[in-house]
Amino acid sequence: MSDSALTAAVLWHGLLWPLTRLLLFVSLGVMVGNFIEALNWTHKVARVAAPLTRVGRLSAVTGASFSMAFFSGVTANTMLAEAYDQGGLRKLELVLANLFNSLPRFFLHLPTVFFLTAPLIKGAAFMYVGLTFTAATLQTILVVLAGRLLLEPQPVVQMAGRVKEMAPITWRQAMGKSWKRFLKRIKKIIRFTVPVYILFFLLSRYGFFDRFQGIMAAHVGFLAWLSPESLGVVFLHVTAEFTAGLAAAGALLADNSLDYRQVVLALMVGNILASPVRAIRHQLPYYAGIFSPRLAIELIVYSQLFRITVILAVTIIFYYFTI
Repeated sequence: MSDSALTAAVLWHGLLWPLTRLLLFVSLGVMVGNFIEALNWTHKVARVAAPLTRVGRLSAVTGASFSMAFFSGVTANTMLAEAYDQGGLRKLELVLANLFNSLPRFFLHLPTVFFLTAPLIKGAAFMYVGLTFTAATLQTILVVLAGRLLLEPQPVVQMAGRVKEMAPITWRQAMGKSWKRFLKRIKKIIRFTVPVYILFFLLSRYGFFDRFQGIMAAHVGFLAWLSPESLGVVFLHVTAEFTAGLAAAGALLADNSLDYRQVVLALMVGNILASPVRAIRHQLPYYAGIFSPRLAIELIVYSQLFRITVILAVTIIFYYFTI
């Protein structure tokens, strides 16, 4: 294969096709979110999360976003961004709403994670998935408690002020309304997502993330409590992909070099260390299109700090209760 053909293949498989696919999914999520809002279905969708939002003093938009996050994270974030831009959501609640969606995000990826882990690490898969589920549930509970303490009670909306919002609307009218909003938002999404994605492709292509992850993996003196074999699983989890760490863990389990407990601890630590870099690589490009770039970075930072803290706490409890 010629150098030009090789370069074209790399650009297509590494940049153009992933970027096109990302924009397609983001566009679909934005359209669905706008359509739900145009049909005045927000409150209906929010009923799924009503008990939690009521206790946490969270709005119907937050509840609807929580419900939609079980199916599409893009749609859920689009609903939050629309409400925030229109002044219907304060920044504090926007941050809490983004954290609130941790449990739906867990279930969205659960089938892939479970059916990937079970064949490789067998019984340890139930322990690992159980711990990550516990962490996601704990995050949701903490957000509800934070909302209860930090947010004002939701105002009782007078029916007279709801007439226009609840007025019947046909599907054609809803489609037209959502299409206009879509065209307005997609321009911003393309303007920010495309250059950010290209920048991250170049950084990845020239080894920036590999070097950064290598530095993280090299400074593991604080992980001396893990066995040497476990450190290999952590290293692969951080420097390669989740599947690489799983494959290593499965091989070490097969020859009895590690037991279930050690495998689970290694995967949890690898999850914690790898999470920030992967969030920046995979979340920031489309977050910057849905939210403003500065707000996107803030939401990712808050989300990662919160997630890492909770997972770390769950991991420490598991470590001491299984000694």
